[in-house]
Amino acid sequence: MSDLSLQLRGLSKRFGEQVILDSIDLDIPLNSHTTVIGKSGTGKSVLLKCISGLLKPEAGTIRISNSDQSIPQCAYMFQQNALFDSLSVFENISLPLREKEKISPKALSDRVNDLISQLGLQDATSKYPAEISGGMKKRVALARALITNPEIILFDEPTTGLDPERKFAVFDMIRNYRQQFGFTVLMVSHDVPEVFGITDQVAWLDAGKVKYWGTPKDLLQSPPKELEGFLNPKLSTDKPAA
Repeated sequence: MSDLSLQLRGLSKRFGEQVILDSIDLDIPLNSHTTVIGKSGTGKSVLLKCISGLLKPEAGTIRISNSDQSIPQCAYMFQQNALFDSLSVFENISLPLREKEKISPKALSDRVNDLISQLGLQDATSKYPAEISGGMKKRVALARALITNPEIILFDEPTTGLDPERKFAVFDMIRNYRQQFGFTVLMVSHDVPEVFGITDQVAWLDAGKVKYWGTPKDLLQSPPKELEGFLNPKLSTDKPAA
């Protein structure tokens, strides 16, 4: 794990009179997996969107610790994958390159096909999202996130609507590809405590504030009283045996 962190200081966001993020301070270690948990409507997704630049906070700073460097390149993986139905798998994956980089057609093709091979999507290259499985759509969305070589990938509820078997398959995918490609994971998830099997640290967001920060093991062993109804301390942090 890196000694560097993504440092949030005084991050605030409101919609009208409603305060969503209330002067948040948080240090997210780079080259690690952090999961943000909390009840619906507590600002988890808003936090990700402020970090990614999709939303502009009213106040606060986001930068790399011990430096003047601002947020590194990051990619956003949406809840429902957000693939374009009218584009093939190849075209969906290549879209960020076409939009963000000046790259020759051959270099683009080589780069996309290399990533397609690494993620085992060769049989789906010319297919459209409606023609592939839900699990494959997740891999295509991840490939699109990876194509610009981001340092951080933001996952917004990546297992929404999935049954337990597919949920753990997505968690395994994220864990395995993080190890392979070396990106930092910042994830929002409601899958508690299942997600604790792949995350290094947990941030509990409530009423616009970070009320807990630490390892999943410590959280399950000594949960804050406000979280006792949200967690089951008797459950293990390990993934159930297959």
